[in-house]
Amino acid sequence: MSEGLSRVPPANDSDAPVDVRIARTLEDLLQVVAIRALVYVGEQSCPFAEEFDGNDLAGATHLIASVENEPAGVLRMRWFAGFAKAERLSVRESKRGGNVAKALIDAGSALAARKGYTMILGHIEPALLAFWKRNGAVRERPGRPPVEFSDRYYIEVIKDIAPVADALSLDSPALVLLRPEGEWDAPGVLDRSLHRRGGRAR
Repeated sequence: MSEGLSRVPPANDSDAPVDVRIARTLEDLLQVVAIRALVYVGEQSCPFAEEFDGNDLAGATHLIASVENEPAGVLRMRWFAGFAKAERLSVRESKRGGNVAKALIDAGSALAARKGYTMILGHIEPALLAFWKRNGAVRERPGRPPVEFSDRYYIEVIKDIAPVADALSLDSPALVLLRPEGEWDAPGVLDRSLHRRGGRAR
C-alpha cells in the first residue's frame, strides 16, 4: 500500500495501532539511526562502529514502526540469494510490551514474501527464543553453534514464509520492477514519465 507497508491494530484497548513503513528519506534514516543508537549503543553499550557496521546503505531495506506518528522501532532487512536476513530489530524502551516488534517482523516477512523469498534468517539471544516463537513464528536452526559478537551470544533462527501468488520475478512487468521498494502495486515516477511523449508500457 502506498501510505505505508502495514498497519497493525491494537492488541488491547490500551495499545495504539502500529504503522510500519519503509525508510525512504534522510529523515527516515535519521530515525533509524536514533532508535538503534538508543537501544544498542545506549542500553547495551555496543561500540558505535559495531552497531553501524557498513551494511546500512549497502543492499539493506529499513523498516520503521510508528505509534501515534512517533517512531517506536526499526528493523533492517538484507537480501541474499535464497534467503532474507532480519537484523537490528530494536524498539524504544517506552514502546516495548505492545505490538511493535511483532508488527516489524510481520512487515519484514510480508516484504520478503513479495520479493519471492520463502525463508528469513535471524540471530537472537537465547533468552528471547520463546518470545520470538510466539511473536515471529521462528524455529531454532539445528546443528548451528551459537555465535558471539559485540559481547553477546546469539543463536540462529529461521522463519519460514509461505510463497505468495504475486511474488516478483524475472517475468514481472519491467515497470513494476522499477517502482519504489514495497510499492509495486502503485504507478511510480517512471510509469508517469510515459505521459511526457504519449508513450505506453511495452
